Amino acid sequence: MRLSRYFMPTLRENPSEAQIVSHRLMLRAGMIRQASAGIYSWLPLGLRVLKKIEQIVREEQDAAGAQELLMPTIQPADLWRESGRYDEYGKEMLRIVDRHNRDMLYGPTNEELITDIFRQSVKSYRDLPKLLYHIQWKFRDEVRPRFGVMRGREFYMKDSYSFDLDRDGARRSYNKMFVAYLRTFARLGLTAIPMEAETGPIGGNLSHEFLILAETGESEVYCHGDFLDYDPMANEVDYEGNLQPIVERWTQLYAATDHKHDPARFEREVPAARRVVARGIEVGHVFSFGSKYSKPMGAEVTGPKGETVAVEMGSYGIGVSRLVGAIIEASHDDKGIIWPSVVAPFQVGLINLGPGDAACRDACETLNRGLRAAGIDVLYDDTEERAGAKFATMDLIGLPWQLTVGPKGLAQGRVELKARRAGVREELAPEAALARLGVLRR
Repeated sequence: MRLSRYFMPTLRENPSEAQIVSHRLMLRAGMIRQASAGIYSWLPLGLRVLKKIEQIVREEQDAAGAQELLMPTIQPADLWRESGRYDEYGKEMLRIVDRHNRDMLYGPTNEELITDIFRQSVKSYRDLPKLLYHIQWKFRDEVRPRFGVMRGREFYMKDSYSFDLDRDGARRSYNKMFVAYLRTFARLGLTAIPMEAETGPIGGNLSHEFLILAETGESEVYCHGDFLDYDPMANEVDYEGNLQPIVERWTQLYAATDHKHDPARFEREVPAARRVVARGIEVGHVFSFGSKYSKPMGAEVTGPKGETVAVEMGSYGIGVSRLVGAIIEASHDDKGIIWPSVVAPFQVGLINLGPGDAACRDACETLNRGLRAAGIDVLYDDTEERAGAKFATMDLIGLPWQLTVGPKGLAQGRVELKARRAGVREELAPEAALARLGVLRR
């Protein structure tokens, strides 16, 4: 993509309304623009990142055996009246009356709707278990939306829902999602620590939230340092096998937010040298809530002995749009964003320092074609901007690699390759630069 044609309205100064790093950098990098309080338009650069995160989340859900569907954003209020949550949920729910005077709502979550879909379609224990998920926009009318996409009113979520015959089955489904979450966050370049959590308006008595460590996190985190050394991707996972040992390994060590922190237990269970006290950002939450929704809504199946059984359920959420901000909070410097390669909007920023120089243009065109032919996403800065502005823009948007072509270096058969995260620069022949980027090995 040529930068001269790309819609990326960057800002040079920090917006006054942005209070945290991710909000500032997403606005400055031209990733989002505010439509109203807590509601944002996703511009091309931001949307590319959002879709890459979404795809990784999807792949790990599919690997765990979950099946994707898509539910609407607008739901009938009558379903929520069945569960008893319509009046309980509070002002965060946006209530709507349609032209036929029917009470509707913009879904803040989907337990009622998925339960309705299930009860219409599944009648026998032979059709269990079921794991269903969707990735959809949600709306919660926060009193004080702030921090950009980290606490907005409209947000993009992955929600999974499990249906099982009994508690043992429900625990197996819970474990599948628990492990899938560990792997999802690891693939995104994040170290996520699971912690026992309150169930809140979702309900149930088994819940964990997954937090990543970041200086600007909303919660204070206390945990054992061994969590930082665990690698969820070290071994293959058999989702049809027994996952309880994996879950136990990740839950046996001390980990708590300030809401559930026990100072005496922390000091007793965690050696002083391994105590971690930091800030954390919640990026996922898993719940097992039994028959909280299935009983009042009649989501029942015929059991193996002909008995009627209210199914055991769970729900599992990942904030896909929130992850964009969370990754930035965990990975940036004073110049801008530093994207993990797997979610970067482009892999390489190709910078032409001599757009009026024929040799520079030809070299850049050749490099651009070679990279694109190898399947590498390139943002080619072919603009007339001065060199300093070009470098500042590339550092701001945080692409993993910067490949710079200038008249002086090219005259000596050299281009410059910079790794954004390490900040290391190398002068190489164009062919060597392509080889370093993996082109000639493909």
